[in-house]
Amino acid sequence: MTAGTAGTVTGLRRLLSGTRSRIRALLLTGTRFHCVLCDRGFRRMLPSGYDFPVLRERRVVGGGVRPNARCPACGSSDRERLLFHYLSTRTGIFRDRLRVLHVAPERCLSRRLELNRALQYVTADIDSPLARVRIDVRRMEFADASFDVILCNHVLEHVPEDRQAMRELRRVLRPGGWAILQVPMMPSATTFEDPTVTTPRDRERAFGQSDHVRIYGRDYLARLGEAGFKVESLACRDLLDASTIARESLVPDEEIFRCT
Repeated sequence: MTAGTAGTVTGLRRLLSGTRSRIRALLLTGTRFHCVLCDRGFRRMLPSGYDFPVLRERRVVGGGVRPNARCPACGSSDRERLLFHYLSTRTGIFRDRLRVLHVAPERCLSRRLELNRALQYVTADIDSPLARVRIDVRRMEFADASFDVILCNHVLEHVPEDRQAMRELRRVLRPGGWAILQVPMMPSATTFEDPTVTTPRDRERAFGQSDHVRIYGRDYLARLGEAGFKVESLACRDLLDASTIARESLVPDEEIFRCT
């Protein structure tokens, strides 16, 4: 297959995928649920998450199957919608002139951030096609105090040397800046990790996902503190009223971790 033919095939696949998504969104149109990122209503949303026993047994918030988690139209996840609510009501990121690092950028949230032309907006990841800069979050090629804001949503549970990654995130954040560092978390006080668990299948059994290397507990906040952050947490149920949480199909116990 020539490069031109391959490009045509890829284009057709994207066109078909987009057409299927539009049809699905139309079929699911309703009023029970709402997506704040695309401002559309649905009678139901799409499921998301993994159904591994460890996620249920350890009661992992932000993990496991959620039946109405993903928007049928724009594809936003429940955690993405929660973060958008926080950013739009508690920060000036959609209007202020800021230098922002978005690690492992989510497509829908990234599109909204790009609408603020005042932002110096840097997307970065080790392999995501949505990122413009290739980085290993443990060893970033950015100068000290490079960014006013860092967004890093459900990334650190993938990183073997997470304490090093936390120190790097602290290093590139300027004094007075802030970072949102979200992770799935269990209510237990102690993070569960085992470096001898290395295969994808064993990680699914132990951590609930083939590329996760731990399940964080409440000591996550202490780890961030050791890296030099001051951490404030805000639960979804304290940010939004019950009717909004239900309509946006958010996880009431999920927390926003703001680090300064």
